[in-house]
Amino acid sequence: MDTDKEVIGYVIPVFRANHEVVRGLMESHDEDVTEEGINYVAMRNLFVREAREAMHVKVEKKTRTVHVRESAERLQLSKKMDEWSEFRKKMNPDSLTHPPEFIVKPRGQTVWEGKTLKLHCTVAGWPKPRIAWYKNNVLIDAKRHPEKYTAESNYNMHSLEIKNCDFFDTAQYCVSALNVKGEYSSVATVVVKRFQEGDEAGPLDPKPHGFCSEHGVTFETTIIDKFEVAFGSEGETLSLGCTVIIYPTVKKYQPEVVWYRDSVPLKPSKWVHTHWSGERATLTLIHLNKEDEGMYTMRVNTKSGFDTYSAYVFVRDADLEVEGVPVAPLDVRCHDANKDYVVVTWKQPAVEGSSAILGYYIDRCEVGTHHWAQCNESPVKYARFPVTGLVEGRSYVFRVRALNKAGVSRPSRVSEPVVAMDPSDRARLRAGPSAPWTGIIKFTEEDSTVGVVPGEPTDVVVTEATKSYVVLAWKPPGQRGHEGVMYYIEKCISGTDTWQRVNTGMPVKSPRFALFDLAEGKSYSFRVRCCNSAGVGEASVSTGEITVGDKLDLPSAPGNPVAIRNTDTSVVVSWGASKDVKHLVGYYIECSEVGTDAWVPCNNKPVKKTRFVCHGLTTGTNYVFRVKAVNAAGYSQSSPNSDAVVVQAAISLPGKPTGVTLLEAAKDYMVLAWTAPAKNGGADIRGYFVDYRTVKGDVVGKWHEMNHQALTTASYKAENLKENVFYQFQVRAMNMAGVSKASLASAVLECKEWTITVPGAPVGLHVLEVRDTSVVVLWESPAFNGRTAVNGYYLDIKEASAGEKGWKAVHEKVNKLKYMKVTGLKAGASYVFRVRAQNLAGVGKPSAVLGPILAQTRPGTKEIYVDVDDDGVISMIFECSEMSEGSEFIWSKNYKAMTDTSRLTIVTEGGKSRAIFNSPSMEDLGTFSCMVTNTDGISSSYTLTEEGLKRLLDISHDHKFPVIPFKNEMAMELLEKGRVRFWTQVEKCTSACQVEYVFNDVIVTQGKKYTMNFNQSTGIIEMFMDSLEVTDEGTFTFNLVDGKAKGTTSLVLIGDEFRELQKKSEFERAEWVRKQGPHFVEYLGFTVTEECNVLLKCKIGNVKPETEITWSKDSIEIAEDDEDSQKIERKDSELTFNIGKWIIKQEKQKEKEGKKRPAEDVPLPPRPKISKSDAGIYEVFLRDDRGKDKSTFSLTDAGYQAVMNELFRVIATSSSEIKVVSTEHGIILYSMVTYYNEELRVGWLHKDAKIAASERVKSGVTGEQLWLKINEPTEKDKGKYTMDIFDGKDGVKRVFDLSGKAWEEAFEEFQRLKAAAIAERNRARVVGGLPDVVAIQEGKSLNLTGNVWGEPAPEVCWIKNDRELVSDERYKLKFEHGKFASITIATVTTADSGKYALVVKNKYGTEAGEFTVSVYNPDDEENKEGKKG
Repeated sequence: MDTDKEVIGYVIPVFRANHEVVRGLMESHDEDVTEEGINYVAMRNLFVREAREAMHVKVEKKTRTVHVRESAERLQLSKKMDEWSEFRKKMNPDSLTHPPEFIVKPRGQTVWEGKTLKLHCTVAGWPKPRIAWYKNNVLIDAKRHPEKYTAESNYNMHSLEIKNCDFFDTAQYCVSALNVKGEYSSVATVVVKRFQEGDEAGPLDPKPHGFCSEHGVTFETTIIDKFEVAFGSEGETLSLGCTVIIYPTVKKYQPEVVWYRDSVPLKPSKWVHTHWSGERATLTLIHLNKEDEGMYTMRVNTKSGFDTYSAYVFVRDADLEVEGVPVAPLDVRCHDANKDYVVVTWKQPAVEGSSAILGYYIDRCEVGTHHWAQCNESPVKYARFPVTGLVEGRSYVFRVRALNKAGVSRPSRVSEPVVAMDPSDRARLRAGPSAPWTGIIKFTEEDSTVGVVPGEPTDVVVTEATKSYVVLAWKPPGQRGHEGVMYYIEKCISGTDTWQRVNTGMPVKSPRFALFDLAEGKSYSFRVRCCNSAGVGEASVSTGEITVGDKLDLPSAPGNPVAIRNTDTSVVVSWGASKDVKHLVGYYIECSEVGTDAWVPCNNKPVKKTRFVCHGLTTGTNYVFRVKAVNAAGYSQSSPNSDAVVVQAAISLPGKPTGVTLLEAAKDYMVLAWTAPAKNGGADIRGYFVDYRTVKGDVVGKWHEMNHQALTTASYKAENLKENVFYQFQVRAMNMAGVSKASLASAVLECKEWTITVPGAPVGLHVLEVRDTSVVVLWESPAFNGRTAVNGYYLDIKEASAGEKGWKAVHEKVNKLKYMKVTGLKAGASYVFRVRAQNLAGVGKPSAVLGPILAQTRPGTKEIYVDVDDDGVISMIFECSEMSEGSEFIWSKNYKAMTDTSRLTIVTEGGKSRAIFNSPSMEDLGTFSCMVTNTDGISSSYTLTEEGLKRLLDISHDHKFPVIPFKNEMAMELLEKGRVRFWTQVEKCTSACQVEYVFNDVIVTQGKKYTMNFNQSTGIIEMFMDSLEVTDEGTFTFNLVDGKAKGTTSLVLIGDEFRELQKKSEFERAEWVRKQGPHFVEYLGFTVTEECNVLLKCKIGNVKPETEITWSKDSIEIAEDDEDSQKIERKDSELTFNIGKWIIKQEKQKEKEGKKRPAEDVPLPPRPKISKSDAGIYEVFLRDDRGKDKSTFSLTDAGYQAVMNELFRVIATSSSEIKVVSTEHGIILYSMVTYYNEELRVGWLHKDAKIAASERVKSGVTGEQLWLKINEPTEKDKGKYTMDIFDGKDGVKRVFDLSGKAWEEAFEEFQRLKAAAIAERNRARVVGGLPDVVAIQEGKSLNLTGNVWGEPAPEVCWIKNDRELVSDERYKLKFEHGKFASITIATVTTADSGKYALVVKNKYGTEAGEFTVSVYNPDDEENKEGKKG
């Protein structure tokens, strides 16, 4: 039940943009609305621009009381407006609202160039129409071009003035009038004529192709530098461009350049940028997405016609963040937008990932925010989903993510924004504002009735039905009441009469609704009710039973694909269309290399045609293809695989031969030559056909064939001709695909005897081995030698872009060969060549020009390489990956066909050819080349020199007679017990490898003396001997045999080397014997610890508990009760003797007796870590029943000095960095060490000069501190200080820079401390004479004197109970000699009791000497004691 303050009605939607922006959003994203006329759009935009204002849209919530009050006010205002309108009609009946009407229309005109013309019109209408002028449907903005146009409007008379007319102003001019009742327009044609010299062409004269009647000019369009098929990845930026040449060039004239994708014009946006520089058209695609894939076309429109160029752009998926997940969906669009509902569609991606796609998630984001919300909880299979729950009036964008078992894909590109709004409101906004914008949108009906229950909806139908959801649509009721209406949807399960309300929580505003959570396979009926604040209306007619399930089936598999060769990187694939498919989205094509199971998508955006060119394939690779169809329901099954196809360029007809020239002429024959066509069509030229015709003056005869069999050379001797008759010739080339078109006819040639002495032009120019910096040019001898034989040739070269003066000779000396390798070329440059022949009479004319030849190495080009196999056979190998049908390897020597087949044996297998030298020798020196027929000039060469041949023969010999390689030559090492090991290691060997062990040419075998071992897996060969005897002097050898490979390694042991080795062996055996009993693992030595303790240490081994260990010094055994025995320690197998350990025998004895040391018994200072008294020879003995061992260390002379040096090193290393401290006397630099020994030398340097000791600067040691004191420092003491500590070798230096901030801080602290010390010495203080407590009998006299000190003499005062005393009759205060202060109280009373203080004060400080005075009465004391008694 409504209360007086209850909020009812609708919440007015919040718009965050002005009216024009909202209208633009809806126009750009509503696909179902027909495009408006260009005149209307331009007119509307012009008016909106003039009336544009910044808006702030209000949101109002109204209570029923406010709503009723405002309704009453509106009714009253409406009544007043109606009365005023009736009054206006009576007063001015001609001013009734009516659409625009042209009273006078503009008339067409013809003027001469340079003149000015005016177009006039008169327009009636109410409200007053607005006028806009157009030229060829393009709005004229006179304010922006005042130099060209002037537009005027006065009292319904309008004019457009065009100044300084030229023929570009020839056009159709349209004037458009618009008011709220409609739009009308009128057209006039303007022709601008130009003065011309000469006779004018008549109207019936034929016009050239593309002739423009408006300009009298025929424009020819040429597109060069064309963009090729392009590949990009998601997220990248890609640019396409072409150079456009327009001929003739007309001043100020520019063509129109339009870009298309899949035949749809592209408009500039944040994703698409276009640019036209006047010569080059460029299209830039920002942040590529798969939606950008397609056929791109550039169209150039001129007045004479148009020209186009197209190429495909492929967009690959970005790298996956998680392996196996699907790639992102594409082409997300929004349809059927309503107040709270929109349908989102998308296209499935080409790659599903490691498993099939399980469904899709749809996300939405409100425009202006960055928060994405997921619209569906469970994934949907269909590529179409109704999104509900939108807020009316707000704009949204959507994106989609795919899901499979591996995870979720990256999101798609976001959709275009869409506004959640009623379609009728969208149409009203699109029409533009008819009145000033108020900033408030009120969704109210025109019906003035209040409180009317709405009627029932009509035409309730199911528009979509899947197993995931069902979408209902209906028409609003005719009877709605004053308020808007909302809807309740009800469902009924088939077989029951119970209707359930679906949206019980909130009614919907849109006449669309999506129902989820329905049981698949069940049947339902649906109906709709309207509601408003007056109540709920009657239910609509039921839809009838609807079974929940997918209505859209998966497409059937496409037909068998057929793959056809196209280019060397592309294949054309065609297939049969899927049958009986509904709502086909397109097809995806996949390819796979033969022999693998990896399928790669050829397109990432589905195509609807049944033919597709797959680009980006690898040349020479075998591929198979398959196709799958896709619609909103999902993917079809893949088609069967196509037959395998090799990626190679398709064979086509060759190009035309060129340069037909005359080489020699006689009475009845002429010798002709020509240049082979630049393009052979993918197959070698098999021959040529020559045609001829006679020429008599201006009359030419018919063409006749001269040869019926194809010519194999590019020259021909035309015989049986007539003398002094003129002929013309043309040539056709032939390959396996057929015969080409005829070349251009030669010049008119006369058949007569030549008398030329120099040779003719060389023929048959062609190139091989084209590389980035070199090329080999070959030619044939001229057909006409001249008076003498040809004795050489000259090769000329020039860059293709250079003029005739650019020719230069490749070489200076004459070349007698008919080929030459040209080097030093620029990579990427094009060159042309020509050859001149020479005889004794001179140099003849140059040949026909060969080229242009691009200096560029073909991708994948391989060179001839030489191989020597395991049998020593030398061969040259050439490989080609672009073999086609009929391709052959042709080997030649010095670029001539090899006639002597006994030198080489050619073996070809697939794309590899091997030329084997039968018996390599000096006869084989030269350049060997190999070319592959039916390819685009694939060739290579190898020059065999004398040095190279020798090297190959050496390698061949090594392969024929192989030697087993050794990693290490034979070596010897001593083992435990004095055993000797001879060993070596080979790099590799087989299991059949055998070893022969030899000593002094006698084979030795395994036995008591020798032990052998050969590990074939590691290649290690070993021979062991227990000991070396005198008879073992000699040579030890290992002989190896592994198949036909052999190897030998030896070791010679004789003379002093053998005897030294024998001694070592005996020593090792003795050592082994020694170690059978207690022994020293490490003999007695010394070490100095970080604490500077000097230890004698050794390690023992193989000891038992009963093993006796004895220490001695200078041959005197150290007994257990000796003081030095306390220095001996044993930890596991390590024995140590701490030389510097301090042991007080008496103290130990007292501790044993349990006595404490007297307090006055001061301990002795600790002994040094080591001293001269510790010098001597120390020995350790080990003994038990198994044997004995001894170790000695001499701590005398050199030994003692070595220990001290090590001690000095540890001390020096332990020294800290120099620090600085200030005192009242000066500055101290110091460093701390772990320990100090008086023998340690420490030196100080100032500025690298030794510091001499003085009273002011001193150095010394205090404990472990090494210091340098600088008393009363001055500026001279600043600088670098170095402390040099002797470490047994060079010394350790510690450096401190006492300057800058360090000096300032230290010197400032010194001055502060010095001043503080002075103040402390001279401050005023009480030095004595005053007691702490004074007890005095009442009536007595009190006299106290205090001794004071201070410089200057202090001021003195006496204080009692914090009050200063003044000298008077009662208190006698004196201060004598500046040292003695006294106070005298003649007769004390109890009132004099209290706390007294003598306060002294001077400029350095103040001090108080405090004491207490207690005055007592004897009588009182006695009375107190009596009472106690």
